[in-house]
Amino acid sequence: MRRLSVIGLSLSLGLCSSLGAWAEEKAPEVLLYRYIDDKGVTVLDRQGVPPEYSGKGYEVLNQRGRVVQVVPPAPTPEEIRAAEAAKIQASADAQLLHLYSNVDDVDRAKARKLAELDGLVNMTQGNLKGVTNQQSSLQSQAADQERAGRPVQQQLLDQLNDLRERQQALQADIARYQAARKQAEASFAVDRSRVQKLTQQ
Repeated sequence: MRRLSVIGLSLSLGLCSSLGAWAEEKAPEVLLYRYIDDKGVTVLDRQGVPPEYSGKGYEVLNQRGRVVQVVPPAPTPEEIRAAEAAKIQASADAQLLHLYSNVDDVDRAKARKLAELDGLVNMTQGNLKGVTNQQSSLQSQAADQERAGRPVQQQLLDQLNDLRERQQALQADIARYQAARKQAEASFAVDRSRVQKLTQQ
């Protein structure tokens, strides 16, 4: 009988010990929040960080005083803009390296583009020359009619007006192609410089 009580006592003590350990594990850990207030004073608070200070960053400490979490300060507007700019630049760089693996690729693409624009300028200048020659021929006909004392035919006048409009349009096309050529040269120069930097050539 006495032996049974010793066994029972041992079981009771073991159960109590286990329950105590379980309760200690399940008990919520007391945390401290450490932040700096507007006076520059370091504050320890069990309740948390006031909203006006949370954006400046703070630390979370356990009940032993060890830092268990560091919350960095919220980024400034300048930092946000810089991060967005860096993201955009990284995307542009990725697209650029997808197009060109080295500066030689950029040079070849530039040569092709400039040759294409030069071809358009030459073709348009040829068309302009043809229109100008046709215009000169019709103007000669109109002058002949005037010298003969006859009124210039309306059909001839209409053709001359059409040719003048065509001439102006071709001149505008040439100016546009030449401007595009200058823009392409500048754009390829920027791309070449960036690819050279990214590939460290």
